[in-house]
This record gives sequence, C-alpha cells and structure tokens, in this order.
Amino acid sequence: MDIREVQRIIDEMYGERDRERGVWQDLVWLGEEVGELFKAVRENKGIEEEIADVFAWLLSVANVLNVDVEKAFKNKYIKD
Repeated sequence: MDIREVQRIIDEMYGERDRERGVWQDLVWLGEEVGELFKAVRENKGIEEEIADVFAWLLSVANVLNVDVEKAFKNKYIKD
C-alpha cells in the first residue's frame, strides 16, 4: 500500500466530514492527536495507535487542502 492509496482511503472514509468541518478544525484535531502521541511515548503504551491517528489526521488535512502527500514527500525528500 502506498501513501497515495492510504490518502484516498482516508478521503473516502472521512473526506466529506473533514471538508464540512474545515481545515482549521481539522488542524485542531491533528494537534490533539499529536498531544496524545506525546502522552503515549511518555507512558510507553499505545504508541503505534497514536502514530496511526496522527498520520490519518495529517492525511485528512492534506485532503482538505488538496495536497498529494506522496508527491509532496517525494518533492521534498527524494532526490533523483
């Protein structure tokens, strides 16, 4: 599974609600999930679940902003 496919799946599952909520509220949710990741790391439990949540919310924000995360990552970090 590639990033583009995962981004599409998140959009199919949550895209309508994410767009209705708007990018600013989606960013708040992303921030809350990052906070939960901090707590999971501090307590050394639930880390994988929280990483998945952060990634899903990042993809939701990207979808609302029409950003192809795979393309953006390649442009930024993969040098041919």
